[in-house]
Amino acid sequence: MKTQPRHILIVDDDPAVCASLKLLLRRGGYSASVVQRPSEVAGAVATTPPDLVLLDMNFSIDTSGRQGLKLLQLLRDSLPGAPVILLTAWATVQLAVEGMKMGASDFIAKPWDNKSLLSTIQTLIGLNEPAPNAPKATGFDQIVGQDSAFLATLEVARRVSQTDASVLILGESGTGKEVLAEAIHYSSQRQGAPFVRVNLGGISQSLFESEMFGHKKGAFTDAVADREGRFAKADGGTIFLDEIGDLGLPSQVKLLRVLQEKTFEPLGSSQPLRSDCRVISATNKNLSQMVAEGSFREDLYYRINLIKLTLPPLRERPGDIPLLANHFLEVFRNVYNRPGLQLTRGAVAWLRSQPFPGNIRELRNLIERTVLVSPEDELQAQDFERHHQPGGDKGAWPQVGALSLEEMEIAMIQRAMKFYDGHITNVAAALGLTRSALYRRLQKYGIDYEP
Repeated sequence: MKTQPRHILIVDDDPAVCASLKLLLRRGGYSASVVQRPSEVAGAVATTPPDLVLLDMNFSIDTSGRQGLKLLQLLRDSLPGAPVILLTAWATVQLAVEGMKMGASDFIAKPWDNKSLLSTIQTLIGLNEPAPNAPKATGFDQIVGQDSAFLATLEVARRVSQTDASVLILGESGTGKEVLAEAIHYSSQRQGAPFVRVNLGGISQSLFESEMFGHKKGAFTDAVADREGRFAKADGGTIFLDEIGDLGLPSQVKLLRVLQEKTFEPLGSSQPLRSDCRVISATNKNLSQMVAEGSFREDLYYRINLIKLTLPPLRERPGDIPLLANHFLEVFRNVYNRPGLQLTRGAVAWLRSQPFPGNIRELRNLIERTVLVSPEDELQAQDFERHHQPGGDKGAWPQVGALSLEEMEIAMIQRAMKFYDGHITNVAAALGLTRSALYRRLQKYGIDYEP
């Protein structure tokens, strides 16, 4: 049986705009109706409830947008589930943010880009469509957990993965924000395109534009060749903006422009480039509080969090610790060729009792460290206790300035050699080096070892 096309209501007093939008929507496979007077909106909604509303913000010589906001409130009361996209030729940041606060799903300035507008409509309508028979998203198969709150978050993420909605992932360090971002990408229609990771906390303000937008040869002193930026690399795929809460205000302005207009200019070029990429952001900071304090732009905040997903810390899902521990143990059985590895009941009970402030990352590191050092395949509670470093072992680090970087490197290698009884493979793995790189350092620093 043929399904009815999704219905969109256009609220705008400009006949040319209405005609243009109606034609565009019909070509996009939607049905559309038009209302040109604010007084007719309530009747039109009652007669044919729309699946989405395109709402102009001004209906008189006044360009404050107050009329549009009043209509937005009426639509939110009468159509609480239908997305509303604000349209205005007099776009201001304050007006857009106020509309988003009142429940608008997005805002687009006139003149609009047809492709971008249709993509936004498809995304917002897709979020409201039930998907009882949707296939399981394969990108989520490697995520481990049975906690009810965690599973509820995953279910929202599964549904969102089938759209192009921007996603903001919140959670403490080590809770798996990047893993969830990858799952969303590899379960989406963009799975065959690049997934580009960007640690915004590691990019200085002076390098932000070159790193994100690229540059042309000769754009600055050290620009000896053209460089492709991260947004260009992510074209057609997903860009993951990790640690977005660490981004400075000047860089936030530049990022907002790209997210709004979907165009950017490499340094040294006047030719704008388009980037059709899905945006997933993540942070362990309280962005709402940062907005209130003025350290994070409110308009950028509303642009990146159409969908907000919060990952609970491991201490709030202790029942998942045994599942995660056995999952990691299975990984290390294969990595270190030790098929007999197993956890005793006492070990599982001890692991479950730990707060793990570093969350899943800390649990994984503890298990790997214990596997590397313990000669027995049956891991006891005391094996983990012996190698546990609560709080990251911060007290073991020297005061800043007490040692040079070279001296610290020597000290760390010596400690690792002692800890692993000179076992080169284990020492290299613990230090994140290859065996050959470790041998070079041992020779360079004159550290004794058995070849």
